[in-house]
Amino acid sequence: MAHALSQPFFTGSYPLRFQTDEETLIQAASRGDLEAFNSLVLMHQDRVYNLAYRILGDQAGAEDATQEAFILAYRHIRTFRTGSFYAWLYRIVTNVCYDALRYHKRRPASSLTGLSGDDTDSEFDLPAPDDGPETIVQRHELAAVLQQHIAALSVDQRTVLVLSDVEGLSDKEIADITRSHLGTVKSRLSRARAKLRQSLSAARSGL
Repeated sequence: MAHALSQPFFTGSYPLRFQTDEETLIQAASRGDLEAFNSLVLMHQDRVYNLAYRILGDQAGAEDATQEAFILAYRHIRTFRTGSFYAWLYRIVTNVCYDALRYHKRRPASSLTGLSGDDTDSEFDLPAPDDGPETIVQRHELAAVLQQHIAALSVDQRTVLVLSDVEGLSDKEIADITRSHLGTVKSRLSRARAKLRQSLSAARSGL
């Protein structure tokens, strides 16, 4: 089950409009319509959080990054013109995560890459309707192990791997989000997959 924030992004006397016309909501939000922006948050918060969690490897850090990303999106939504809105959000949250990692790199005692023992929702362990308790536990254990290996990758490799293999984006979309050359994305993705396979293979062999 995907992670959801416990309450709407902005609170106050603004009833939420549960609309599905994203373009209409974006246009309204760009004119300062707060309830329209809240509806956009509800539409995209799970994907933004999951991306932040996969990059940072830390639930609290991902929640903070998600919150900050939506604050920035609200402040700058007038600059959004055309194209994929979720890709625009991904670019924002990716930059926020990069900033967080750089900040904590200067303070090594507060590393973001160590997983806590919390039972964190993720894209890797979605249970099927007929899964029993034992299967669900095994899925969560596998998700935790996989995240540990992803967290061991460099941040650039980690980001392209998550955007490609978890979020299902094309190499061109990833290049646009990360502001990288297409060849750079392909190279990083190839190295990330190779390192992840090697890491998982070594773990299975007990090395």
